[in-house]
Amino acid sequence: MHCPRVWSAVSALSRGALWRGRAQSHSTASSLDLSGIYPPIATPFAASEDVDYRRLEENLQKYQQIPFKGLVVQGSNGEYPYLTEEERVEVVRVVRKNLPKNKLLMAGSGCESTRATVQLTEKMVSVGADCLLVVTPCFYKGKMDTAALVHHFIQVADQSPVPIVLYSVPANTGLEIPLEAVVTLAQHPNIVGLKDSGGDITRIALIVHKTSAQKFQVLAGSAGFLMAAYCVGAVGGVCALANVLGPQVCELHQLCLSGQWDKARALQQRLIEPNTAVTRGLGVPGLKTAMEWFGFHGGTCRSPLQPLTDTQAQQLRKNFSDNGWI
Repeated sequence: MHCPRVWSAVSALSRGALWRGRAQSHSTASSLDLSGIYPPIATPFAASEDVDYRRLEENLQKYQQIPFKGLVVQGSNGEYPYLTEEERVEVVRVVRKNLPKNKLLMAGSGCESTRATVQLTEKMVSVGADCLLVVTPCFYKGKMDTAALVHHFIQVADQSPVPIVLYSVPANTGLEIPLEAVVTLAQHPNIVGLKDSGGDITRIALIVHKTSAQKFQVLAGSAGFLMAAYCVGAVGGVCALANVLGPQVCELHQLCLSGQWDKARALQQRLIEPNTAVTRGLGVPGLKTAMEWFGFHGGTCRSPLQPLTDTQAQQLRKNFSDNGWI
């Protein structure tokens, strides 16, 4: 399926490059199965706000006991905008060293410029990333129309040695990848899927429907609408709540796959309030606080993010206890 209006707005270079790319990466892309649950892991910081690699490794050891498909590293919950490029690459290297070979490592390499994204992508691959999660550039959001975004993602995908997953997170970026841009980009042999954090089930259903010929894979970007996303064709989820209730989110995945919808619905309903609390409600500080309650190392956040107040922490605990998790 082609979108003529979009193609007319994209440079000749990008149009010609759409089907070229690197043969090796495109072959890998065609066989990459994204289905399953991924926690977008947090980056533990010490009191000094330095990355605490020892505690990161301890978290990774615990995650090995949970049936995740893999991990997302340097997603929004990893506080990637607050890390230096060197830190971002080093965190990926440490994760790869501690992650079993059969677990997928999806690394966030998105930057504001196309050039920086391409360069960081290559560095992430050099330390072991299996695929890249590329967030929409958003600082000049008024100029990030369909043509600009299609051009950006094509350039990154053409030059990436591993497959690319688009990342739409409008709550943070203030914009959503337009539907027609997603449909166009799904034709690229090195763009294998989308992590959609917007939560619009109609949009997710349309993306699945309009990209079915390309075997494009959609991942729900939150545990709060995971079951609904499966109902319309999503293959998995990148869920912040999986950092805390990993076994339960994986159980929901299995219930949906096996068609046990009554059990899935009951579990989904119990996950909504705690999920909202550690995402849109209290964000990364809430997630890190909850991680400590469940035996993981959240650590402090890097400034300007601030720790929860006592009142916020009490409300967070109530969100978990009211649903039977504490």
